[in-house]
Amino acid sequence: PAQILTYLDGVVKVEETPLKPRVAFLYPVVNHNVSVVINATHEGDTGQYICTVNVVDDAASASKNVAVINLTVLVPPATPTCHLHGDPAVGANVTLSCGSAKGKPPPMFQWQRMSPTLQVFFPPAQDRARGTLKLTNLSLDMAGLYVCVAENRVGSAECSIVLEV
Repeated sequence: PAQILTYLDGVVKVEETPLKPRVAFLYPVVNHNVSVVINATHEGDTGQYICTVNVVDDAASASKNVAVINLTVLVPPATPTCHLHGDPAVGANVTLSCGSAKGKPPPMFQWQRMSPTLQVFFPPAQDRARGTLKLTNLSLDMAGLYVCVAENRVGSAECSIVLEV
């Protein structure tokens, strides 16, 4: 564990850590509220934070002076990449895949055909966790623009691929 912020004898000290330019007490400590704010959070800030309060000449506080909080920084999906696997010939089978390098929680994927006619896909053709869409027995009318949306609770991003049969 690394100490990041202290208040002692009326002086606030921010330690030399990656959090230094982004961390501070939320209120003046004289208010007896030692809430901390971390600005511009990023995934590396995820972890366990411990607050220890030591009151001079208060022996009773020794057993109740520690609070622990686990921080999980959520990350929107990175722009995914779309790929076509297989030979898109009439009667053939192909798989469209979509993957995102980042996202916390891991993103789910949704494929849609946009043109010429909107079409939404469901299992077993689509695997939302893996980002795959299996198209079987291709026909000329299956050609068009296919869009994959990577989504989690903090954001979404998309990629697209044109299927030419």
